[in-house]
Amino acid sequence: MSKSDKVVVLAENTWAAIKGAKEIKANWKPGSQLEDTKLHDEKLLSLLDGNKFDIRREDGDVNKAFSEADKVIERTYHSPFLPHNCMEPMNFFANITPDKIHLVGPVQTPEYAAQVASEMLGRDLEQVHVEMTRMGGGFGRRLYGDFVYEALEISDKIKKPVKMVSTREEDITSGIYRPAIKYRIAASIKDGKITGYHLKEAAINDNMYDLIPHFFPAGCIPNYKVSTANYRSNITTGAWRAPYTNFLGYAEQSFFDELATELNQDPVQLRLDLLENVKGTEDKRIEYSGERMQDAIRLAAEKGGLGKAKEGVFQGFSAYYSHNSHVAEVAEVEVKDGVPVVTKVVAAVDCGIVVNPTGAINQVTGGVIDGIGHAMYGNLTFEDGKPSSRNFDNYRLIRMNETPKVEVHFVQNELSPTGLGEPGLPPAGGAVANAIHKALGKRLYKQPFIEELKSNVLG
Repeated sequence: MSKSDKVVVLAENTWAAIKGAKEIKANWKPGSQLEDTKLHDEKLLSLLDGNKFDIRREDGDVNKAFSEADKVIERTYHSPFLPHNCMEPMNFFANITPDKIHLVGPVQTPEYAAQVASEMLGRDLEQVHVEMTRMGGGFGRRLYGDFVYEALEISDKIKKPVKMVSTREEDITSGIYRPAIKYRIAASIKDGKITGYHLKEAAINDNMYDLIPHFFPAGCIPNYKVSTANYRSNITTGAWRAPYTNFLGYAEQSFFDELATELNQDPVQLRLDLLENVKGTEDKRIEYSGERMQDAIRLAAEKGGLGKAKEGVFQGFSAYYSHNSHVAEVAEVEVKDGVPVVTKVVAAVDCGIVVNPTGAINQVTGGVIDGIGHAMYGNLTFEDGKPSSRNFDNYRLIRMNETPKVEVHFVQNELSPTGLGEPGLPPAGGAVANAIHKALGKRLYKQPFIEELKSNVLG
């Protein structure tokens, strides 16, 4: 290969290619420091403890609010790298001829892939023909098209059509991962009210995109600040379903649940009261609607029977806005043989007009289960620059018998349709964490939950 960073095995069928690849003994020279999870944890915590941050939003005077507070609560939340683990590993077909660049396969960005193909081979864009197939999962992994360009380059070199297929091991160990991130959230309390809020993010490679600092609770708290810092790593990272909010939703909603306990307030009412402060705002930076979030919260509380669970069932609540939709969720947890088990989730969604009800329910249900599964079990660590997991025998996904019943309700209105593929995921982890706290009295600050529970509660 031209970049000298890959070895290609050509064969007449996939099995022969896999067997051939196993016979290759490649010797690689490290191009940079071989990183590991211990190093990442140290670097991110050092960033949080330091003072080199980019300010993404700042309202009022957070430092003054903290100095005048009756009490300041601060918590740190930890998330690991995650692979996408699409059911269908990366693959693509390419056939390069003098007249045509013929590409066939599953990719989330076909137009961009065509442009790159044109530039790589120095050919007119009109010669590039991309055929889309159904994909066995994308979740952001198929945005980047590296697998498209591998097939393209191979076909161009051998002057024959080629189907590039990654094994599961290759897919996991050469992925474009969800970055490891740590959040430190602090809030000041004065006279029984939240007067200040400071969110710090330390992330591997890239920080939250610019809209997120204007999500809840922006506009709800007079002194509000969002600061970000990052550690540049050679580990490839990128979008993973509901980028950044997939973890931030859990951290913030778990934190607000803890604030409600500290203030001796009902957690739902605390959120409803805070949202009153942003209703009618003239701040055009605010990305969410206080009214619409309140509608979703009230619907979730009603349909989820919040506060009315039978004995032995523990409920947790969470509400989050992302990708232009407002979602609130009630999770139910039961303790079986000493282990918390998520048995049911009720989701209330304001996504405007629901165009395809069946598809909409499936989108939200999938997002909820995905969010629960990865919050509970997902973890990718690194040793000597390599992922510790290579296949599903040592990478934990949620199993079919662990998936809860998911009930989805939609706020009825005549507003324009908004996103659905991603907004159901971010609130799920927070709702589950808050329910587990009710069940076991344990606050969770680190994903995956099951490992923290084993370390500190289950033994």
